[in-house]
Amino acid sequence: MRTVKGLVLAAAAALALAGCGSAADEPAPATTGGSVLAAYDLEGLDARQVIDRLESTPVDARARDLRASVRPGQLLLTDSRTGASTALDLPAGQFYLSIAPYVGGTHDCFNHSLTTCRGELATERMHLTVTDRATGRALVDQDVQTFDSGFAGFWLPSGIDATVRVDHDGRTATADVSTGPDDPTCLTTMRLS
Repeated sequence: MRTVKGLVLAAAAALALAGCGSAADEPAPATTGGSVLAAYDLEGLDARQVIDRLESTPVDARARDLRASVRPGQLLLTDSRTGASTALDLPAGQFYLSIAPYVGGTHDCFNHSLTTCRGELATERMHLTVTDRATGRALVDQDVQTFDSGFAGFWLPSGIDATVRVDHDGRTATADVSTGPDDPTCLTTMRLS
């Protein structure tokens, strides 16, 4: 009985942590006007405002039919009911990186999905630093709380190489990242140990 229960819990965890975008996601959609933005009460917001709003929306309150994928330089929005889609440019010189450190379970992710990605450590407090490797300057050095999705997102300069460090509950994880046009916007490989 314990084995069956363990398998059920493992399968549930895998499903809960699924939903992030791979490097082979669909190509950028053609813009179909503001219909997607209007349908999800996002009209009049720029890409940064849409990302900040969707990332911080509690999981249970997220629109089930909206797909929002963060790419280097662009936010892609698609209404899965109608097929309508639009792309918003990210602010020039900025890169959005969303991080989901973990202890026991993770998943592959390349392009962060603001509506479907789930991390293991939801609403957990941790200390996060992001250091520019070329200059040694700390770009981020703060206590954060992950969103209900288990992710914490940060706006970084484009075109840099950096080291991310997470400290949580006596455990630490580090990872090297880059913020170029072909780099992932989703970091799910930081195992806290």
